[in-house]
Amino acid sequence: MRATFMYGAGDVRVEQVPDPELKQPTDAIVRIVRACVCGSDLHPYNSMPTGDHAAAMGHELIGVVEEIGRDVTGLAKGDFVISPFAYADNTCPICRDGFQTACPNGGWYGLGDVGGAQAELVRVPQAGGTLVKVPAGVDEALYPSLLALSDVYLTGYHAAFMAKAGAGKTVTVIGDGAVGLSAVLAARQMGAERIILMGRHTARTDLGKEFGATDVVAERGDEGIAKVMDLTGGQGSHIVLEAVGHMPAYHQAYGVVRAGGVISRVGVPQYEDAPVGFGSLFGKNITLNGGPAPVRAYIDTALTDVLNGKIEPGKVFDQTRNLDDVADAYKAMDSRTALKVQLTI
Repeated sequence: MRATFMYGAGDVRVEQVPDPELKQPTDAIVRIVRACVCGSDLHPYNSMPTGDHAAAMGHELIGVVEEIGRDVTGLAKGDFVISPFAYADNTCPICRDGFQTACPNGGWYGLGDVGGAQAELVRVPQAGGTLVKVPAGVDEALYPSLLALSDVYLTGYHAAFMAKAGAGKTVTVIGDGAVGLSAVLAARQMGAERIILMGRHTARTDLGKEFGATDVVAERGDEGIAKVMDLTGGQGSHIVLEAVGHMPAYHQAYGVVRAGGVISRVGVPQYEDAPVGFGSLFGKNITLNGGPAPVRAYIDTALTDVLNGKIEPGKVFDQTRNLDDVADAYKAMDSRTALKVQLTI
């Protein structure tokens, strides 16, 4: 089969490798129909040291079950499924608490002996707890939105959910990437009345307005903070959803948050130390939360919303490439000529 590997910064290759095989009775093999490039994939694309060891790439997928282990329940060969970006048993106490990305029996695509999802086939551990069946005969026009449920939309949703976005709240979203725009859509679905989107790319912020943003702030840094504070009458935003993961975005977050407010981060932090002292969080009684989105906790409800036409999160995909052109997909997203690229397999 064909699969995508990264050998160093900017070095993405599609190679022929053996088909995956069942290793545990809880495994399944899925033939991937659609995958995509994630914003988090761009971190190693810009920083991974060159070496002989290649990283298997990709963690977002929809596809068809090809094989199942003897202990897998609730699935059959031929089922069309969505896979969250992390696998989990979905039965342990941590999963039942709604934090499947911390499942002690779970893990991540592309690590250890589990392949990546930018490929023709993938072995899915803990398949019964991970994979979510889609009703038979679903229209192919819905594939982008179904794919968005594997990560990007529900990562934005997780930010809004953890911050308790809702009626009467002003929400500021930092970042006009696919996750930030998904956070806008989620906050609007939760009833947030004012949503300020901090982003400077017009095509993206226009989609943000379509998703529910009421204001757009193109300025960054201190200038951007001042603009948000002006829009909120000097009070700041009840909720800040940080969807970037770089320190300047975090500085903006605590610069615009209202006293007693919440900062919810889902941009994978590209730093280890973040200010939490008097001048950043402590002095204003700010709550800081967020983390890897437990997609499995939200996917069933979101799937119903997609099938019913209530939401269309797949609008974040603005380009489509085939698997052999995955290197071009990375280049397009890295150069910001694409918001998010889906891959046909």
